[in-house]
Amino acid sequence: MTLEERLSNDLKDAIRGGEGTRKLAIRSVKAAITQAKVAGLEARELSEAEVLAIVGKQIKQRRDSIEEFTKGNRPDLVAQEQAEIEVLEVYLPRQLGEAEIRERAVAVIAELGVTDMKGLGPVMKRLSADLKGIADGGAINRVVRALLA
Repeated sequence: MTLEERLSNDLKDAIRGGEGTRKLAIRSVKAAITQAKVAGLEARELSEAEVLAIVGKQIKQRRDSIEEFTKGNRPDLVAQEQAEIEVLEVYLPRQLGEAEIRERAVAVIAELGVTDMKGLGPVMKRLSADLKGIADGGAINRVVRALLA
C-alpha cells in the first residue's frame, strides 16, 4: 500500500470515527498532494518520496505556525497545531535524534577535512542530502554549527 492510499484509508477511518483533528490534518495533506499532482501543464502521479516531502512540508508549516501563535499568546491554536503534527508524524520515517545527527556530522566533517565555519556549506549540503527525510534541516544546522564553532 502506498503512502497516498494509506492516507486515504486513514481519512475514511477518521471520518467514520469522528476524529476531527486527525481528519483535518490528513485532509490538508491530501489537498497539498492533489495540488502538486495538477501543478504544471499536465496532471501526473507523485512518487513516494514526493508524497513524503509534502507530509514533511505540512509538518514544517505547522511548526512555523506554532512559533507565531506562541508569540501571539494563542495557546488554543498552538495545541491544535501540535495535535496535527502528532497525527502527521506517523506517516514519516523515524526521525534521527540530535545524538545520531551529531555522529553522522562528525564523520562528514572528518571526511571533508573541515575545521572551521568556512566549511559549513559543503558539510550542510552533504548531510542534508544524506539525511533527507529522516532528520530536520534545522536540527542538522544546529548540530553542525555547534561542532564547527
